[in-house]
Amino acid sequence: MAKRDIIVIGCSSGGIEALRILLSQLPADFEATIFVVVHIGADSPGLLPFILDRFGPLEVIDPHDGERFRPGKVYVAPPDRHLLLEPGRICLTRGPKENRFRPAIDPLFRSAAQVYGPRTIGVILTGGLDDGTAGLWALKKLGGIAVVQDPKDALFPSMPTNALKYVSVDYAVPLREIAPLLVSLTNSAFETYHSHRGFSPVLASTSVTETVSTVCTARHNPENR
Repeated sequence: MAKRDIIVIGCSSGGIEALRILLSQLPADFEATIFVVVHIGADSPGLLPFILDRFGPLEVIDPHDGERFRPGKVYVAPPDRHLLLEPGRICLTRGPKENRFRPAIDPLFRSAAQVYGPRTIGVILTGGLDDGTAGLWALKKLGGIAVVQDPKDALFPSMPTNALKYVSVDYAVPLREIAPLLVSLTNSAFETYHSHRGFSPVLASTSVTETVSTVCTARHNPENR
């Protein structure tokens, strides 16, 4: 048996307020690791982790490339860098923009699905356009859980609406119900790989994610330094 201990969250317009509410409702003993992408400009001063750190009991971290992540922490994508996951660590890359953004939500969701499959929970919050939809589809395809803020509850409903349109979402709930839902999902054990026969890293890969992941792995390999 295993637990869902990797949570990836994407949001855009209205996202900081949504994150404030979500993070404030999580308990101090929350054991999953959370990774967040908010659409921010390349010239942003990078203060988002310090702002979010005031909202709840979990430590919010401005990650470094190659950093090993820890349970019970929140890692926020920095300006002008995609946030990707590798086994046990973070990869930050200045890869191509996706959906006109860097950081973008899709690369994070795809990499989490590729590496962690059914251990992953993807969350789409308020925002415009459709970033995150393709990544949530990949995550769901590989056995992950898809959670979307109810568009009627979102300040900017386009991102949740598009996710619901194209992804077989497991939960579409108001913002204030998401934190309790995450607590429940992360506390519930599930059967591992054999119960998720669709889990194959190949299915989640796209050319961008595969290329970036290869570059990150090579860069962090001591033999290549």
